Amino acid sequence: MDDRQMERGEITSLMENVLYEVKRIVVGQDHFLERVLVAMLAQGHLLVEGVPGLAKTLTVKTLARTLRGQFKRIQFTPDLLPADLVGTRVYNQKSGEFSTSLGPVFCNLLLADEINRAPAKVQSALLEVMQEYQVTIAGETHKVPQPFLVMATQNPIETEGTYPLPEAQVDRFMMKILIGYPSEDEEFVIVERVTGPATDVAALATPEQLSLLQQECRKIYVDPDLIRYAVRLVAATREPARFGLQDIARYITFGASPRATIHLIEGGRALAFLRGRHFVLPEDVTDLVPDVLRHRLVLSYEALSDGQSPDGLVSRIMQAVRAPDKPLAAHVQVPAE
Repeated sequence: MDDRQMERGEITSLMENVLYEVKRIVVGQDHFLERVLVAMLAQGHLLVEGVPGLAKTLTVKTLARTLRGQFKRIQFTPDLLPADLVGTRVYNQKSGEFSTSLGPVFCNLLLADEINRAPAKVQSALLEVMQEYQVTIAGETHKVPQPFLVMATQNPIETEGTYPLPEAQVDRFMMKILIGYPSEDEEFVIVERVTGPATDVAALATPEQLSLLQQECRKIYVDPDLIRYAVRLVAATREPARFGLQDIARYITFGASPRATIHLIEGGRALAFLRGRHFVLPEDVTDLVPDVLRHRLVLSYEALSDGQSPDGLVSRIMQAVRAPDKPLAAHVQVPAE
């Protein structure tokens, strides 16, 4: 029992060490990196939008090295086939039998680069992996390794030869992250590191230890008022007029699904865990609202013609739906250190 408690005490500080190790390679992108860790702890997937060269691949690859996990990168193209993603059956002429060749999705961290360049069949194959954590090849089911995280990227500056992601698949992503350019000081450090001596990354944890962190994360206390707040936020995307937002009701065709509410609470737990707390505060949830909701709003043509953005509408909703007061620490049982 003492060994188990000691191991648990050591594992709770592991993410801080992982974050420090990744930042030795990746400059800036603190918001993006924090969201990647939140997704890993909450067992969600990320959709990342940003121009090329902003360390999206480097961040996930470095994180996989620190966690001793398997990292795979797939460049999505219009001629990609589902078998290139999940695997296929291969015929052996010598034995006269078929064998299964598993695809690159069988890893811990999967980077789906430029996911909107793949046709619908490939996107539907990825959909099963993201939702069910398994693939079906010739009627046989194969489980992917755990933990499993899909990080998909989209390039906002190229639209030719792209296939818009289906709403059902977009909803599977826990968050959509927008990545901007680094500051001049950050870019100076980037150039120094890239052109200087190579930096080694230490392997700090195993996938099994990450699974233990995920279990610990689910024990974080969530006040019922915070759950009601998340429910009201999501409900306001479906019926804005009921929350005094009649002027934006015409801009939203479809609001967020209940999966958004679940992801707000699970993400809030993970963020509180990263911040060293055993209970969720309102700011843990409000910090994640734009990332969780921006890709789930289906805007009307009128919204597009009026120049309305999902982030702007989410901001209006957050102003109308008030966050609850902070839960009393006395109601939260914090284990003694």
